[in-house]
Amino acid sequence: MFKLLKQLNSKNIFLVMVCIVFIIFQVYLDLKLPDYMSAITRLIQTEGSQMTAILKQGIFMVGCALGSLISAICTGYLASNISSSFSRNVRNQIFDKVENFGMAEIKKFSTSSLITRTTNDVTQVEMLIGMGLQLLIKAPIMAVWAVVKIVDKSFEWSMLTAVGVVILLITVGILIFIVLPRFAKVQKLIDKVNSVTRENLTGIRVIRAFNAESYQQNRFEEVNNELTATQLFNQRCFAILHPIMNFVMHFLTLGIYFIGAILISNAGMVEKINLFSNMVVFSSYGMQVIMSFLMLAMIFMIWPRAQVSARRINEVLDELVSVVDGKFNGKTLETGTIEFKNVSFKYPDADEYLLKNISFKVNKGETIAFIGSTGSGKSTLINLVPRFYDVTEGEVLVDGINVKDYQLEALNNKIGYVPQKAVMFTGTIKENVAYGDNGRKKPTEEDIKMAIKVAQGNDFVEKMEDKYESRIARGGTNVSGGQKQRLAIARAIVRNPEIYIFDDSFSALDYKTDATLRKKLKKYTKDATSLIVAQRIGTIINADKIVVLDKGECVGIGNHKQLLKKCEVYKEIALSQLSKEELEDA
Repeated sequence: MFKLLKQLNSKNIFLVMVCIVFIIFQVYLDLKLPDYMSAITRLIQTEGSQMTAILKQGIFMVGCALGSLISAICTGYLASNISSSFSRNVRNQIFDKVENFGMAEIKKFSTSSLITRTTNDVTQVEMLIGMGLQLLIKAPIMAVWAVVKIVDKSFEWSMLTAVGVVILLITVGILIFIVLPRFAKVQKLIDKVNSVTRENLTGIRVIRAFNAESYQQNRFEEVNNELTATQLFNQRCFAILHPIMNFVMHFLTLGIYFIGAILISNAGMVEKINLFSNMVVFSSYGMQVIMSFLMLAMIFMIWPRAQVSARRINEVLDELVSVVDGKFNGKTLETGTIEFKNVSFKYPDADEYLLKNISFKVNKGETIAFIGSTGSGKSTLINLVPRFYDVTEGEVLVDGINVKDYQLEALNNKIGYVPQKAVMFTGTIKENVAYGDNGRKKPTEEDIKMAIKVAQGNDFVEKMEDKYESRIARGGTNVSGGQKQRLAIARAIVRNPEIYIFDDSFSALDYKTDATLRKKLKKYTKDATSLIVAQRIGTIINADKIVVLDKGECVGIGNHKQLLKKCEVYKEIALSQLSKEELEDA
């Protein structure tokens, strides 16, 4: 928690200091009230007292109450300002940190957990800061100040107050010991609820198609019931605190007056007035002491969960990023070249290598394709170029420079990437295609239209009501899979990069559209280097080089005709899709 609080900036620290000044002033005014009450009590019992003197003390009491109210309002306003500013800064830091995460870190935390840590966990810490500045600082100041004022009034009353405080401390300590581990469980269960809900929403069509609503409902109820049961246990434990607080407060009041009655009955006439006055004052101060611990108890109710949340936030902020930004941002002697030198790769938590000793080079203007059975490592291999992962062994060179040496922004500006699963963002078609920054000029409307035309998307875009200004729903749910793929390809084209990466980006297209798109694309990108992962032989048949992968190893490199003659794996894949005559005519 304290490590996370270091995120407070200088402005927030200044506001905290101002907040503390208001709190001290408020406590001073609250603790002056019993003094004026004591004075009024003496005046009432003293013969010859003037009404004006009593009213004067009453006016002082009203002034203290109003001053305390104004201080409380100022404290609340500043605390809200500090806590909301803090949570905004922490959310920004988490978001920026996650933006720099490689795929390994994303998989380690999971998407649903990262969402929870950015939202719910930050809110828990924000609540603690907001309440803590008002109560956590006020309570000990008030308790110590009140104790100093009453400690010399009566030994008996002081001991009674001490007993009440000890009972409260023991109760709070036991509750925290019982509840703290369950708060950690609560946050993990919230992660699970988010995960199940997110999976249900994204897969709603498949769930309905397979009549799996009841199965999903049972999954959700299982984790939801577990979360509810854990929360109920925590709240029931804390529910014990309230009656104990009331018992201690009423017991203390009753005890003070009971002891006071005994002391007054045994005292002389002159001492009776002072004892009665002290009893009234002690009763007020005793309540202040108990209220101080009551405020601390309220903090202790939210502290355990905020502590767990702070630890989860720090886990994200302290996570070491596997893909570290390089320093190279200059011009290269080569352009559009990619070379793999003895590249091997395995996932951080895996024992076996997924890719083994891969070597090849592709020059500017060439098209290199990758084919192989499912799980052979095709997508993983091309994902090493934009550094979604870093190689375990060997080197990946872009324009003669190791990708690890590049600034990520400079490397990404060289690449136009089309993922296996086309991703659309909320906004217009134009905004989706012109998405991002290529480090050069912003694409014009003509550039966008040309890119969509090359990607064979103008036929459906032109038929939309608002054409290029038509809205795309979140995730592209209002367009088909093939339309999303074509818009994703257009997004890469409009960047005008040195290198295109197509990760099985033509799979949702029909054969005619696929062939037309590749023909147009070849002409439009003749000066760029293209990396294509595909399952269809027809998609890669005209590539300059084809790399055949089998169980993570390169079992053949060459063009289509060369591989038909010398690579059995390629020949098997080709014959499974096309006839022998079609292959020979290709």
